[in-house]
Amino acid sequence: MDLDSPRVELSFDASAPTSEQALQVLKNVYGYDQFRGRQAETIEALLNGHSTLAVMPTGMGKSICFQIPAMIFGGLTLVVSPLVALMEDQVMALKLAGVAAESINSSRHRDENVATWRKVAAGEISLLYIAPERLMTERMLSALAKLPVNLIAIDEAHCISRWGPSFRPDYEGLTRLSDFFPKAPIAALTATADEATREDIAEKLFPRSADGVRQGKVIVSGFDRPNIRLTVTQRNDWKKQLLDFVEARRDQAGIVYCLSRKKTEEIAEFLKEHNIRALPYHAGLDSGVRAAHQALFMREAGVVMVATIAFGMGIDKPDVRFVFHSNLPANMEAYAQEIGRAGRDGAPAEAMMLYGLDDIRMRRSFIDNEGGDEDHSAREHKRLDALLAYCEAPTCRRQSLLVYFGEEIEPCDNCDICIDPPTLKDGTVEALRLVEVVESTGEMFGTVQLIDILRGLTHEKIKKYGHDKLPCHGTGKGTPKEDWRAILRQMVAANFLRLDIQGHGALKLTSKAVELKTGALRFAFRPDVMGPSELYRPKKAKSNLPDLDPADQDLFEALRAARSELAREHKVPAYVIFNDKTLHDMAIQKPTTRPDFLHIHGVGSSKQKKFADHFIDVVEAWMG
Repeated sequence: MDLDSPRVELSFDASAPTSEQALQVLKNVYGYDQFRGRQAETIEALLNGHSTLAVMPTGMGKSICFQIPAMIFGGLTLVVSPLVALMEDQVMALKLAGVAAESINSSRHRDENVATWRKVAAGEISLLYIAPERLMTERMLSALAKLPVNLIAIDEAHCISRWGPSFRPDYEGLTRLSDFFPKAPIAALTATADEATREDIAEKLFPRSADGVRQGKVIVSGFDRPNIRLTVTQRNDWKKQLLDFVEARRDQAGIVYCLSRKKTEEIAEFLKEHNIRALPYHAGLDSGVRAAHQALFMREAGVVMVATIAFGMGIDKPDVRFVFHSNLPANMEAYAQEIGRAGRDGAPAEAMMLYGLDDIRMRRSFIDNEGGDEDHSAREHKRLDALLAYCEAPTCRRQSLLVYFGEEIEPCDNCDICIDPPTLKDGTVEALRLVEVVESTGEMFGTVQLIDILRGLTHEKIKKYGHDKLPCHGTGKGTPKEDWRAILRQMVAANFLRLDIQGHGALKLTSKAVELKTGALRFAFRPDVMGPSELYRPKKAKSNLPDLDPADQDLFEALRAARSELAREHKVPAYVIFNDKTLHDMAIQKPTTRPDFLHIHGVGSSKQKKFADHFIDVVEAWMG
């Protein structure tokens, strides 16, 4: 198939501000009138030569942040990507937009890779997508050093961090990139990274000046994905819970995450027995089977992928309507990454998680057997604690998720707790006791020591720090240890206490704890967090697009059918042609000329030339 559209011709006034040049590319290539979130700030930093770590939620257009500087800089931009499928999808989309992009990867024949390299060496390629294993060979680095490499982009940058959920050793070599290409700014991008992970990525990627000051900027957008409804429930009859959930969303694309390969196969078969189109995906499958399953999921509607975490990184399918966790994820970062694969088109989506005591035991065991040093294991246990706090949240679940990443919001009205509040018990007395012990010990200790003080224990560590002499020692004797742990986790979830992961899990007081002490706030907790619970049946969430009248809805469906036909013809996912928002705008504006077509949201000059006539024919046929 010929994906190459007419090349977009870009010429800039050298005296024009880079922000104006960036807006020109945004309109001409992508068909958008304005940037979203902190895209403009990230692009401006890179255009000014500053290496930048950008942390943005999925669906917020991270790729645009390096693609636009690449086109303005000229020369060659290297894009380091962890997955072949992700590379291929982005290259396809760029080619359709008229951008000279290519990929060198293991899925292509050697002759194809050689032909691509010749184009790169001849200066015919603007963006080269490449895996870290291939990039960091001496032969490739030596060849690239002779070319005008003006920008380096590292996608899924959390893979660099030894503290992240998906640490990939092959990414470690990327820390040497600034040695090979000292004049090329580095754009590192990820959807989720807590403060410790952000610090680790910046330390590894951005060199320090002679006086020890680290170069580079860190830009963190809000982590909120308000269109995703969040639900967590205890595992009871998990097969019934899963089937009820998926059957209620039949013919919708979704992902079911499992902890093991065996369970992945079991669930896929179980769903197929109930006439749900489900496919397994895990690292133990033949690579050809995995590729075929991923291609079906990406290109066809209503497929449910049942997978381990081997699936999902970089998946850019916009219409995934749900993510179902049949087991507890590894930690908050992993959970945020995984649910972020739903609803990338901004339309309503759902994230459901089941968890139980066996999950917690298994996750603890994974951490203990991971082989990391003592500090690493301690940090991972604290990250798991934060996820358990989220599961047991007594108030808005989204608030609990976002506060972990340093963001505070009002209650969301789009989670199970906001919609169907649990029965809470007043725990203000217990909370005040915890605040007192945290304060009395200088905010330097973690869960175990604080609870032991409250319970009046006198072991060596208690005596070493003189904690047996504190007035609060033994004030919580009447409350069982597990109850204290649940209360403490829920105080973290409700942002009365903050878990300092970098500080070995020490608990810190927040402004809400101060208000608790003054009597301005009270604390309530869920005493039955590990009890059985019925599966939450969500109400219909509001769409992010205005409703179409019945006639325009008919046109929208006709446009979707035309898009599907083009996608089959070109062997690409439908969203690579146009996303639903573009078709929605088309149904409202009803373009009948090529200039009209260019005013549609998401239509750049290259796609106008390639697709305008096809969709205009549909509009005119509908108008009769």
